[in-house]
Amino acid sequence: MHTVTDRFRDLHQAGCFVMPNPFDVGSARLLDALGFPALATTSAGFAATLGRDDMQVTRDELVAHVAALTRASSVPLNVDAERCFAETADGIAATVHLLADAGAAGLSIEDWNPETDSIDAVDVATERVRAAATAAAERGLVLTARCENHLRGVDDFADTLTRLRGYLAAGAEVLYAPLLVSAEQVAAVAALGAPVNVLLLPGGPDVATLAERGARRISVGSSLANIAQGAMVASAEHLLAYGTFAADAPFIAGALKKQAFTSA
Repeated sequence: MHTVTDRFRDLHQAGCFVMPNPFDVGSARLLDALGFPALATTSAGFAATLGRDDMQVTRDELVAHVAALTRASSVPLNVDAERCFAETADGIAATVHLLADAGAAGLSIEDWNPETDSIDAVDVATERVRAAATAAAERGLVLTARCENHLRGVDDFADTLTRLRGYLAAGAEVLYAPLLVSAEQVAAVAALGAPVNVLLLPGGPDVATLAERGARRISVGSSLANIAQGAMVASAEHLLAYGTFAADAPFIAGALKKQAFTSA
């Protein structure tokens, strides 16, 4: 039987696909209805729906969120699992299994530690990836290893490559270093021999350009959540100031909403 995880893994075999990041059930249904082949959670976007900062959501809350999104959509879901909510190999494995039970097709593990406000030592990070990869393999999930260097202000591409090479050897199937978009850097990561996820940045290279540079998968992180909240605030400010909505307020088309929410 061809499972949802098989479908997700197949997407990584050739070409380049866009995997946008919904932040709640409604946005997941809308993106599914638009025809994207896969979706991914966003830790920052989901936290914002709860009125919190990024990495302030509990594991139980994330698992429930994943279960709700997988029930709401028909396409594979990748999970931004942060540090997998654990400091031990057993704890990491437990998180992977909980996400698999919730219907995830894949997940990511990152090397940023908010408790120490730093990137994990490379040997520690590699062993954490190994623990996640072992558990993911048991459940058939696609594991993405994230190097957070550039997202956290550590401008050391040589270290990023060293880390990603180690994460690949530890069992990761997809490699991801947020904020890498240059042709040389994306190509260098792709040359390591695994599919590369690239974060689409406002004002940065478009999907076609990133694909040419070697991206196999493109995600948008919390951008859609930020855009949605920004539109809401702008419309609310206009309402407060003028007692009406702006003429160009971005309302959802009724046909799309009906298509997305019919089975809700």
